Formats: sequence, structure tokens, C-alpha cells
Amino acid sequence: FGANKRPFYRVVATDSRNPRDGRFIEILGTYHPIEKDVLKIDEEKALKWLNYGAQPTDTVKSLLTQLGIIDKFTKQTKTK
Repeated sequence: FGANKRPFYRVVATDSRNPRDGRFIEILGTYHPIEKDVLKIDEEKALKWLNYGAQPTDTVKSLLTQLGIIDKFTKQTKTK
């Protein structure tokens, strides 16, 4: 996605055995790094996959931290 020198990314849940740009299970959101504040991730879907045991990449983890989703997940797991 995106164009030359205009990146645009989808944040997805995928099986680790699939190639990076290959098949995915579910789209969690989008990220447009050129435009400020254009980070949209569905919190419910992200928390669902984290509860299933999904391991986000370092980049996605930092994006989830920016939105406060990682904090909610850690609070949620500590109360269990």
C-alpha cells in the first residue's frame, strides 16, 4: 500500500509461518506515518489477539503503546 515515498501500512494479525506480505487473519488497523495522528487500531481486536497470545513486532508494540493498548493489556492480565 501507499505510493513511492508515501508509506501506508496495515496492522494485521497473521500466522508467524506466513510471509510478511502474505496471507493474514484479520486487519487490526492502519498507520500512515507521513501524516500526524493517523494511527487507527481497533482496540477490541488488538486486545483480543493479545489475549490469544499474539506477539506483536517491536514496531507494532510501540504503536500499541502510543495508543495505551499495551497498558490496558498489562492491567488486564495482572487482575486475572
